[in-house]
Amino acid sequence: MDKDLDALADLARRFFEKECAPNEERWGQQQHVDRDVWLKAGELGLLCLSIPEEYGGGGGTFAHEAVVAIEQIRSMAPSFGGVLHSAIIAHYLSSYGTEAQKTTWLPKMASGEVVSAIAMTEPGTGSDLQSIKTKAVKDGDDYVISGAKTFISNGQTADLVVVAAKTNPEGRGADSVSLILVEADRDGFRRGRNLEKIGQHGQDTCELFFDDVRVPQTNLLGGVEGLGFIQLMQQLPQERLVLAVIAAASIEKTVDVTLAYTKEREAFGRPIFKFQNTQFVLAESDTVKSVAWSFLDDCLVKHLAGELDVPTAAKAKWWLTEQQCRVADECLQLFGGYGYMQEYPISKLYADARIQKVYGGTNEIMKTIIAKSL
Repeated sequence: MDKDLDALADLARRFFEKECAPNEERWGQQQHVDRDVWLKAGELGLLCLSIPEEYGGGGGTFAHEAVVAIEQIRSMAPSFGGVLHSAIIAHYLSSYGTEAQKTTWLPKMASGEVVSAIAMTEPGTGSDLQSIKTKAVKDGDDYVISGAKTFISNGQTADLVVVAAKTNPEGRGADSVSLILVEADRDGFRRGRNLEKIGQHGQDTCELFFDDVRVPQTNLLGGVEGLGFIQLMQQLPQERLVLAVIAAASIEKTVDVTLAYTKEREAFGRPIFKFQNTQFVLAESDTVKSVAWSFLDDCLVKHLAGELDVPTAAKAKWWLTEQQCRVADECLQLFGGYGYMQEYPISKLYADARIQKVYGGTNEIMKTIIAKSL
């Protein structure tokens, strides 16, 4: 951290506390954030902070994205999908897009005029990206895309979707997959229902359908077919580091709200913090918090230096999300019956945590990646 990042943290905190946290309950009911919050974030320069200034971004580093993500969790305002949009999807365009693609989309993504999503997972295909069924067939100067995707974050509000599709439908290897940019106003593009989730209710997540959607071949990310799988593999470590950042911040917030509650709530004539079991649970959880931040900081420093390898990113993702879920479960227990009530923040931290072990590559996949490096 430095003065620049401290100032950014203060700006992000004020934004999330003022524009997002008060709306969380309503967003949870409507299952998506208000569209104008994206424009407000863009006006403040909170989107695409690590994208070069020449493309409308902030010209910063991943550290800037991490600071925003941390302040979002600390503010108990998890619904806004800006981290996915800025720290993950924008980098597909920045890293692989043609000059025309970058100049067309990145400035609008930075301003909040365009909301983005990435569509990898399919109804019958989860972690096995080489087995996707969505196909893109050339027809004249266009691709005709057909297929379906599911569990797509920002899916209901997205204006631009990065779609993983088979440009060689008969192929079975990694070189048969490409990434194609699909505008949401294209004929044949349909959004399914907003999926009912056990947590993260304010984040729009839905199915997407491509009924012979026609897009120009210039929408092929980078302009070369067959590189989609490689592009995904190169960007996934940063995505997993994003999830690790969220996990560490969530562990911290969980410990903080639980500590405050146990010092206020009384049982048998004294605060429940005075009971040895409460102290032991919080002592263990606070230790996990310290170790989590230390490990994450080390990963961030390595990533900023271009030295974070794939196995270490996998370690950060699985271990921190595992600890996030465990700490949330043990801390909820200290709230007793109130912990199960949605009006208490611990219930939201608990419910929102569980998906962290699934998306971005399941934790079982993470362990497989690590094992291959041993």
